[in-house]
Amino acid sequence: MTLSETEIAFALDQMKQLFPNASSTLTKTDPFHFLLAIILSAQTTDKAVNEVTPALFAAYQTPMQLAQADPKEIEQYIKKIGLYHNKARYLVACAQDLVNNFAGQVPQTRAELMSLHGVGRKTADVALAECFQIPALAVDTHVKRVANRLGMVDTADVLKIEQELMKKIPKDRWIEAHHLLIFFGRYQCLAKKPKCGQCPLSNLCEYNKKSSF
Repeated sequence: MTLSETEIAFALDQMKQLFPNASSTLTKTDPFHFLLAIILSAQTTDKAVNEVTPALFAAYQTPMQLAQADPKEIEQYIKKIGLYHNKARYLVACAQDLVNNFAGQVPQTRAELMSLHGVGRKTADVALAECFQIPALAVDTHVKRVANRLGMVDTADVLKIEQELMKKIPKDRWIEAHHLLIFFGRYQCLAKKPKCGQCPLSNLCEYNKKSSF
């Protein structure tokens, strides 16, 4: 039995009281550079990305400049973060896609964004929401964990989680819900040691109910 729309709205309101300033922790930049930052953030922390991007972005200010770069040059800027070999290739290829297919502009639809190298559905959703304020609800590891533990959804399938949450959460709260679920998962409902004893949602939480037995 999953939570109702009313219960989910209540849960989000409680999260908002805990984390009133929940938002992206990637450094905000122009759409092109922010898209690159999202690609770089896969399987690493936003903090690590924020440490390497200033020098990278200063060196490659436009898609054309980056499109003409050798990935090995890019590696020197991002080698402190995980998977930097692959990510360097993705960044150059993504810039080439932007130049060749979109006149150097970051597109504003999910399908077009996902046509870019290095951009999957989650990255596209984050770009839509953060760069253009287009409602989207990206599902990362925190959103997946919290939504299942609380009983908002009951599936491990990321696409199904996204679709179910979008059905149950008003469209004008999708972006906010994404940030709230991430902050709740990052600082309250931790993967290994969730703070169940001081959680305002323990009465709703399916995970807490099972752990109590």
